[in-house]
Amino acid sequence: MESTRDLFQIFVRRFGLLNASCCDCCCGEEVSLVQSHILYEIRRQKSASMQQVANALGMDITTFSRQVKTLEKKGLVRKKPHPEDRRIYLLSLTTAGEELENRIDERMKAFIDNILSQFTEFERDMVVKSVQLLNKAILKAGACCLPE
Repeated sequence: MESTRDLFQIFVRRFGLLNASCCDCCCGEEVSLVQSHILYEIRRQKSASMQQVANALGMDITTFSRQVKTLEKKGLVRKKPHPEDRRIYLLSLTTAGEELENRIDERMKAFIDNILSQFTEFERDMVVKSVQLLNKAILKAGACCLPE
């Protein structure tokens, strides 16, 4: 019988969460998995600060800042100073960034729909509810590297 850890390790691999070039095949862009997450979160939060987006993704600000700079150079992200506090930068997607994020979003929805289509309606609901419960429990438990 597989251990719980084995189940999660295999799930992460099969779902593609370790696929560094995942976005190359779905949208034809050289966007890493991390950059895809950044684009998604910027769109989701709408004009959030760099720190807010970095926190939502669990990234340190230095690494996050380098990724944002790369996305700016690609013309996908816009960074502008906050009107009331010039030390804070707000992030938004450019038109090209929105178009790319839409393509990634459509591809991911189709991928997830394809997976869920293999279940009955009851099983799909159960899987979705289970993932919701798992997300809540992970949030409550904190980081994966808990002190012993």
